[in-house]
Amino acid sequence: MTQQRTLSRSSYILVICCIAAIGGFLFGFDSGVINGTVDGLQASFNSDSAGTGFNVASMLLGCAIGAFFAGRLADRFGRRTLLIVAAVFFLVSAWGSGISGSSMEFVLYRILGGIAVGSASVMTPAYISEVAPSAYRGRLATIQQVAIISGLFVAFLSNYVLAYVSGSAMTELWFGFSTWRWMFWIELIPASIFLVALLFIPESPRYLISTGKDTEARRVLGLVMPEEEIEPKIKEVNATLNRDHKPRLSDVLNRTTGKVHGIVWVGIGLAVFQQLVGINVVFYYGAVLWQSVGFSESDALLINVISGAVSIAACLLAIALIDKIGRKPLLWGGSVGMAITLACLSYAFSTATMVDGSLRLSDDMGVFALVAANLYVLFFNASWGPVMWVMLGEMFPNQMRGSGLAIAGLFQWLANFGITMTFPIMLASVGLFGAYGFYAISAVASVFFVVLFVKETRGKELEEMTYE
Repeated sequence: MTQQRTLSRSSYILVICCIAAIGGFLFGFDSGVINGTVDGLQASFNSDSAGTGFNVASMLLGCAIGAFFAGRLADRFGRRTLLIVAAVFFLVSAWGSGISGSSMEFVLYRILGGIAVGSASVMTPAYISEVAPSAYRGRLATIQQVAIISGLFVAFLSNYVLAYVSGSAMTELWFGFSTWRWMFWIELIPASIFLVALLFIPESPRYLISTGKDTEARRVLGLVMPEEEIEPKIKEVNATLNRDHKPRLSDVLNRTTGKVHGIVWVGIGLAVFQQLVGINVVFYYGAVLWQSVGFSESDALLINVISGAVSIAACLLAIALIDKIGRKPLLWGGSVGMAITLACLSYAFSTATMVDGSLRLSDDMGVFALVAANLYVLFFNASWGPVMWVMLGEMFPNQMRGSGLAIAGLFQWLANFGITMTFPIMLASVGLFGAYGFYAISAVASVFFVVLFVKETRGKELEEMTYE
């Protein structure tokens, strides 16, 4: 009977974590769908390279806003409540992006979608870390990255299929609407599933305790842990909360010195370095990148699908390793791998020649670049992709988890915006060689950051996390 109850609790935890992770799927889909629509947007709105860059990157401004305010609002209204609001925003944004008749209208809807993505990006790992047992919290939290990459993969696949059926992202598909518009509308399906499913999961027990709702917290804890552990856990969580006030943004400051706690700076560093290695250039501009060195639109979209499949395999590898060897080894190991593969990509692109006004790689260098790019994606998604989100969800003490996530999430999305917005400019000025050289240098710097400043969190209870 005890074994059956344990199995039942484990299954329940897995189900509610997977439901929360649908937010990650939508995060990935919303981020990846733009990849196949760039040409359509440019043609429909007559935008130049800077305007195209802003159309692509505009969502990231919303992401920064959503990530920053979601953490604070979740401390007031709850993790589940914020995820429900995000689901509604996903629906509105998906519909609006597809019906947009101007660049300004499109940007407004993408910013709204960005708010949803930013909210989900910090609330999903927070929710999972707060309901999952420490013994396999890392594996469950990694579901978030699997969901993100699955969302990217499905976006790439649907873009490829829709463009294949119609012939191009710019041609009409159904009911007189261009294919690129249908690429956005596909998201309405998973967004609707997410909204309905969220109505059936409980609120985070640690949030309930932090707001004095101990009775409701006992009910939820009874669903995820043995009865005899419930009261000790409530006492333990209460002991880590400064009950003279509810969690607030100022908790990130040391009361004695007035300076920002060291753990917040580490969180910011993790968030920024994840973007400085350039991963989202591959996700957002993959089709444009491969077309710029000679691949057809169809082949470029197919390469995205392959990269998405490689990413999922890498995330599964991370799930297998994260609770066995820890977070820190995966981070620095991934950084080394990314530095090498990014350097290889930079070298490959340096050999490109101009043919009829466009860059072209030789057949051998084209294969070399493809292999290096997919190895780079593999290293990222077996390390920084999932591990950064896992650590942000678990590294902060209970009292400042919402605030710490808010600040780290804000910097993550601002860095994402900066990298995404500058890529078309770098492409026009220093070329692919210079752009990928910068990402390679950032990967090297991230090795030293991890070794010097990041502390291991494997096997620790959330109540053991410290401020430094």
